[in-house]
Amino acid sequence: MAPAQVLDKYYLSITLLVTVGYQLLGFAIAWTFQFDKITDFTGGSNFFILALLTLLMVNTYHTRNVVASVFVMVWAARLAGFLLFRVLKTGSDTRFDDIRSHFFKFMGFWIGQIVWVWTVSLPFVILNSPAVSDVATGGTNPKFGTARDIVGIVLWSIGWMVETLADIQKFRYKSTKPPKDRPIQTGIWKWSRHPPYFGEMLCWWGIWTLCLSPTTNGGNPGLLGSVKAAQRAAVVSPIFTVLLLMFASGVPTAEKPTAKKFFLMSHSTSSSSSSSSGSPEYPDAWPKYKAYLASTSILIPIPPTLYRPLPAWLKKTVLLDFPLYQFDEGTDGRKALDEDRTSRDD
Repeated sequence: MAPAQVLDKYYLSITLLVTVGYQLLGFAIAWTFQFDKITDFTGGSNFFILALLTLLMVNTYHTRNVVASVFVMVWAARLAGFLLFRVLKTGSDTRFDDIRSHFFKFMGFWIGQIVWVWTVSLPFVILNSPAVSDVATGGTNPKFGTARDIVGIVLWSIGWMVETLADIQKFRYKSTKPPKDRPIQTGIWKWSRHPPYFGEMLCWWGIWTLCLSPTTNGGNPGLLGSVKAAQRAAVVSPIFTVLLLMFASGVPTAEKPTAKKFFLMSHSTSSSSSSSSGSPEYPDAWPKYKAYLASTSILIPIPPTLYRPLPAWLKKTVLLDFPLYQFDEGTDGRKALDEDRTSRDD
């Protein structure tokens, strides 16, 4: 059976329509019933749907196409399943407490999810399209096992294992009801403050690299320049992933809020963490947390014995611990204490 060409030869339009429809359906359900248990699940499962759909539509089951699609489906199934399990265990997702009842704010999250899913899916969507994989109409299928195939598989495998292991370790750690005054430092979390983000970035660099061989190693010298450009342009997927996690919904949403929590544990005399005498219950929480920051890489897993003695300029540049993540005791600390006092007065 010939590949199905739907709307365009790259499957960009059909995958966008499917993503928009699926996410808006999720929004309609979540808004109607005012719950957020399916928000992350619809994101992860959307990748699974697109990978399976495009693989079936192109109907040319080249090894590379199958491997890339299966990798995406495995990643998506694990992520969606884990996030659904976690929110069912916790009961709700506090990220949506302030927007769940506001129609346009809540919809904004789902629109963002549409952009995320469709953009990050580009490498395997374009690979599975007739423009690239239908040999009969000018596509190409270089023998599987190129250097890029191998590098892509290695990157994805390492990333998936890191992300999976980190999620499991953190969930188990929280299940033990650990001390409130210390951050997680078990397993891979000893080496990185955000190992799941590091793993996810590696996964998508791996997928893009794996999908690229028809352009770089294709046996068809007549492969259209527009097709090659489309595959190369799909690098926007891993780049978008890095930018999203480093500067938007990932690291920034965790670093300062976490630092604020530990700062208040040691400085607030009006919070729930203060003792009956009015002094902080955890006076050592903030000093210990600062020592943790100094010895634990923000993203790339590095043993603390190697990371701790590195110069600050190297940590804040090459190793990505940018100034925007830093909690300043003078400005941020003062603001945190003012907010804490105001909330108590209210």
